[in-house]
Amino acid sequence: MIQNVLKETGGIGLFGIISICLFFTVFTGALIWTFLQKKSFLTTMESLPLSDGEITSELKGEAHHE
Repeated sequence: MIQNVLKETGGIGLFGIISICLFFTVFTGALIWTFLQKKSFLTTMESLPLSDGEITSELKGEAHHE
């Protein structure tokens, strides 16, 4: 039954191509964004789960949101 539905649906191959292109575009964008991050930002972000809400010396003087 599923095979008949897919065969009778016109342009189903186009949706597969579009979804794969969209996936690779988003994945490539995420990789580029990751590699372009500043080292100071990454150091600050990696220490956040361990900071218990206290402001560390790295964060003093920077604007933060709570």
